[in-house]
Amino acid sequence: MCQRFRFKLCQLSRFDLCRSIVSDIPEYIDPLIRFQHTAHVFRLHIDLLTSLFPSTPKHFSNFVRMENKKTENIISEYHLNRHQPDKPQFAIYDLNDYVTEYQGHTTKPHIHSYYQIIWFKQGSGKHFVDFKSYDVKDNAVFLIAKDQVHYFDNNIGYKGILLHFNEAFLVQKESETDFFLKCNLFNNPYQQPFCLIEKETEILLAEYILQIEREIGNPAEFGKEELLRAYLKSFLIQIQRLKQTCEKTQKNIPFELDEKRIQLIKFVNLINENYIKGFTVSEYARLLMISSRTLSGLTNQLLNKTPSLMIQERIILEAKRLLLHSDLNINQIGYRLGFDDPSYFVKYFKKHTQISPSEFRKFIS
Repeated sequence: MCQRFRFKLCQLSRFDLCRSIVSDIPEYIDPLIRFQHTAHVFRLHIDLLTSLFPSTPKHFSNFVRMENKKTENIISEYHLNRHQPDKPQFAIYDLNDYVTEYQGHTTKPHIHSYYQIIWFKQGSGKHFVDFKSYDVKDNAVFLIAKDQVHYFDNNIGYKGILLHFNEAFLVQKESETDFFLKCNLFNNPYQQPFCLIEKETEILLAEYILQIEREIGNPAEFGKEELLRAYLKSFLIQIQRLKQTCEKTQKNIPFELDEKRIQLIKFVNLINENYIKGFTVSEYARLLMISSRTLSGLTNQLLNKTPSLMIQERIILEAKRLLLHSDLNINQIGYRLGFDDPSYFVKYFKKHTQISPSEFRKFIS
């Protein structure tokens, strides 16, 4: 029996073994990291097996040590009570307390399945979002979309506020305003992920935060979620108004709420949802119920980009994320991105970046 068990263990890939462990782990509440817990449990399983069967091949214990090093390069994912509608879908934190307590996690590249607002009231440094570093200044507000890679610097002296919320908390009936806030403020890769708050807006935002904190501390449950949603939406509307004013001042094309810009944001949102499916420009146009020519005119007028280029940029962005923050090999990344032929993925990546996936991974690392 023991010999058969050892033989079967040797045949298991690390992915099979990890998958069997993960399947028994409940989803963790933000900000605990599911992957790190899995890796820890995996090591405990190996320790147990090697103690029960001393002759278990040494490559398993070697593998565990090797995986410990690998986890440093694997991106972590955070959740806020995902798939648990009976638990809070919104959370607020003091920024200084948060980055101090979770510095080991926040300073490493990570993603989350919820939206995040980071209001740096005081402090200076850098914040990193999708391969770019941005200056942090007093009253800078960063808007981080779900599944967007970002991380903090090592400064733990920041003062400010963190807001976390799941998409379903903000968007109830997909009104035009809700859609605009979700897809323009958070999911628009053609705008900066932050803005600087002026004094007048700061006073308004601080009042919304105060109301949120009071409501969270209020023991009365009736209407609590509706009030919190209203305060959050009011906060975001003020940010959007400020961004529009800044864009006008900088003589950029302001993303105001008109038909053309709504169509553009819908197109960007469709790309985010379908980029791995290999849709053509005409298929996206059909989903938008417009012609390919109209779509091309729209993107060229507002962004000076073709629809094809926008689709390509989204695929390349995800490829870069996976190359830098996962331990998937090149073939696996190609398959994940919808390429049936891994060699074509390599050619595609090199065509659009002038560097091969393996060279990019080595260079960035």
